[in-house]
Amino acid sequence: MKFIPYLILFFICFSGTLCVYGQAGQKKHVRQPAVAGSFYPGNMQDLSTQLNHLFSQVDDKTVDDNIAAIIVPHAGYVFSGEVAASAYAKINPNKSFSKVFVIGTSHRTILNGASIYNKGDYKTPLGIVEVDTELANRLIQENRIIKYVPTAHETEHSLEVQLPFLQHRLKKPFRIVPIIIGTRSAENCKKLAEILKPHFIPDNLFVISSDFSHYPSYNDAVKYDSETGSAVKSNSSSEFLKTIISTEKKNIPGLSTSCCGWSSVFTLLEITSAQKNIQVQHIKYLNSGDSPYGDKVNVVGYHSFIFTRAKENQAAKDFFLTPEDKKILLKIARKSIENTLENNSLSKIDENTLSENLKKKCGAFVTLNKNDHLRGCIGRFMPDEPLYKVVQKMAVAAAIHDTRFSPVVKDELKSIEIEISVITPLKQIYSIDEFKLGEHGIYIAKGNRNGTYLPKVAESTKWSKEEFLGHCARDKAGIGWNGWKEANLYTYEALVFDEKEQLSEVR
Repeated sequence: MKFIPYLILFFICFSGTLCVYGQAGQKKHVRQPAVAGSFYPGNMQDLSTQLNHLFSQVDDKTVDDNIAAIIVPHAGYVFSGEVAASAYAKINPNKSFSKVFVIGTSHRTILNGASIYNKGDYKTPLGIVEVDTELANRLIQENRIIKYVPTAHETEHSLEVQLPFLQHRLKKPFRIVPIIIGTRSAENCKKLAEILKPHFIPDNLFVISSDFSHYPSYNDAVKYDSETGSAVKSNSSSEFLKTIISTEKKNIPGLSTSCCGWSSVFTLLEITSAQKNIQVQHIKYLNSGDSPYGDKVNVVGYHSFIFTRAKENQAAKDFFLTPEDKKILLKIARKSIENTLENNSLSKIDENTLSENLKKKCGAFVTLNKNDHLRGCIGRFMPDEPLYKVVQKMAVAAAIHDTRFSPVVKDELKSIEIEISVITPLKQIYSIDEFKLGEHGIYIAKGNRNGTYLPKVAESTKWSKEEFLGHCARDKAGIGWNGWKEANLYTYEALVFDEKEQLSEVR
């Protein structure tokens, strides 16, 4: 492979830190670039020119507003920059990210877990990249397998080479959380994934830095990188690990690893494989043999991937009920109770007279109040029938099957007010930061146990968010006060309306 002073694949150089003072006179140690002038140009103008060129080479410049994570290579830009740019180009440059978790595997330091740089900021020829030191400190303080180990960051290139791409692409301010994984234990990677999972939210971006095969022949690299790439695309941490182990047992000539950042990729997959709304898209593959500066005898492989969140259910966002829809549902509820109490049958409804929204599958609760006191409330949470049918059945169930009360009798029906809560489709969340107390209801599911609280419960109880979840987990789902932390969480909204609002029109 040809040697070019500032364009070599792997180059170790000395680095230092520059002491500056932040807010309130706090001393900050700026991590100086270690591989500027080797992996990428060492001055601002040349670096900007090269980045502009790399992004101009991207075939598909369509952006995706729902990118949650990317996997990109970390070799010298003349070898892997085109592949890296292909993923970065998918990110909307005008999107605002609260934090960017930049995660790489250590090339030089073995750790029990991971190291986070918490001493200050990073610097590149394009300027300072701010580190979220407050979050870095908290992660270190709260987790035994996370520390700050200076040698893990001083000359490590896997994170550094990503920063100019982020500086060049993102137009709005962002802060990074720089994490170097040094463990060789899959179990410790799983622990790291659990620690990072609460931060894998739409406000944040995860950047995973990894090359793939190291030093096989060109043809072997293409073959085995394809297999490893397919495992990543499967979004299965177990499938990825199995593929890595299987490939390395084949004793392929020259192959020292099929994924140098396997621990970082595996940690991401541990987070994403449990999330049904994550989709993985392969963007580009090249290896060093495709570069004019490389040969085809001993090559390094480069993949890029994007991980996107499925777009929010547009039907859920757009779902609404007109005033007429609400009147009809209240009439259906009252008529169904009347017919059941009089002749033990449900009223017949002509679907052709109903709007499309009333025929959509939705969950609903029907509440009966008498003299401003609860007289019955039963609902169906999962949307397995058209809304109008759910309201029919839940109205009758609230009247005669709520075991907390005696069945409603015909003579008292005229003094009962009916309230309906229509449940919008469920949305799974992965952090309680996504749960808006008072606006969202919560549905907690773990195994065969589940429970829910409607949004209005927050108004009457005045609980905090954690109390709301704790009570629902313990009192409704039966999985203990802290059971929500290991359960699947879903939010929904409730469209609530009652006869009091439309008394003269409904009756």
